[in-house]
Amino acid sequence: QVQLVESGGGLVQTGGSLRLSCAASGRTFSNYGMGWFRQGPGKEREFVAGIIRSGGHTYVGDSVKGRFTISRDNAKNTVYLQMNSLKPEDTAVYYCVADQRNLVATSASQWGYWGQGTQVTVSS
Repeated sequence: QVQLVESGGGLVQTGGSLRLSCAASGRTFSNYGMGWFRQGPGKEREFVAGIIRSGGHTYVGDSVKGRFTISRDNAKNTVYLQMNSLKPEDTAVYYCVADQRNLVATSASQWGYWGQGTQVTVSS
């Protein structure tokens, strides 16, 4: 089993940037595909970005394309989400996810492991 701990959330103004980190422990990090989901107030959980085990392929959701970037450092057991040009609609709890299948799935049910989440609030 892998444990995931997110950090880096907070309050930022519109147009600002944040970088989220997710530290994994418990199993070999490079054996897991990683990703990020978010859930805003009154909204359903939404796929944000995913990255395969090697980091050689990434996929970003349409609502954040061109603004968010996912990356990973397998030596540090950490996955990152760089968020630029933030908008109020990006306000949400952001969850780090992991799964041993080496694919990027946009459905939440395809991910086996979830972190506790970190709050991101974008003020207008």
